[in-house]
Amino acid sequence: MAKKSKTQRAKASAARQQRKAERDTEVLVEEVAPEPEEKPKKGLFKKAEDKPAEAPEPKKAAKKADEKPKKKRFQFLRDVKAEMKRVTWPTRTDVLRWTGVVVVALLFFGVFVALLDNVIITPLLVLISGIGA
Repeated sequence: MAKKSKTQRAKASAARQQRKAERDTEVLVEEVAPEPEEKPKKGLFKKAEDKPAEAPEPKKAAKKADEKPKKKRFQFLRDVKAEMKRVTWPTRTDVLRWTGVVVVALLFFGVFVALLDNVIITPLLVLISGIGA
């Protein structure tokens, strides 16, 4: 079996992500069967009878909205892993080559600034200020 190219793997991964997202949206769209209403229990205290049966439902709904499903808990880490697979990493020779370019550039500009400061700027300032005279 031939090895897939990076483009083919990226397209397949994108297709898998899209199918997964569609499945997740389908799960969220499905309606949850309503819970049967409980009849208020007759108790010794009048306050227990006065409470409507609907009062606990908003608390449950708010609690369910705050909780994240277990499937979504580590979704960020899975997405990071999938994205890291798509990254085109440089080869060892590329890293060494560009490291050399950076070091040479730093040395060049360091020497340039040192010469500019010691040979041109400092004598010019001494000449203008008259300190050396």
